[in-house]
Order: sequence, then structure tokens, then C-alpha cells
Amino acid sequence: MGLWDKLMGRGKKAAGDVMGDSSLRRQGTHQEKEGNLEDSAARHEELASEERTQAAEHRAERDST
Repeated sequence: MGLWDKLMGRGKKAAGDVMGDSSLRRQGTHQEKEGNLEDSAARHEELASEERTQAAEHRAERDST
């Protein structure tokens, strides 16, 4: 969903600029920021999952010896 929000936000910002609508531009800015933050959160969640898997592997190895 992050990519979609970023693209829609950029579109709204551009439309706001063309139409001189500061409210639409502000909406676009917020929507684009939301998309960026969603992408960042997804990357962090993926990294955390990988680290949990590694920890479980080390724990299993430790317990098997």
C-alpha cells in the first residue's frame, strides 16, 4: 500500500500546484509521507523477522549440543 499512497500523494501534490489548491497539495504531502512511512515500517518488520529466525536457529543449535 505504501507505493500506491506515494504515487497518489505525488499526484495530489501536482494537481494542487496546477490548480493553486493548497489544501489538495497538503493532502498529497501527507499521503506521500504516509506511504514512505509504511514502506519503512515494512522494511523494519522484515529485518526483525529475519533476526528472529536467526536467533531461533542459534538457539536450536545451542540446545542440540
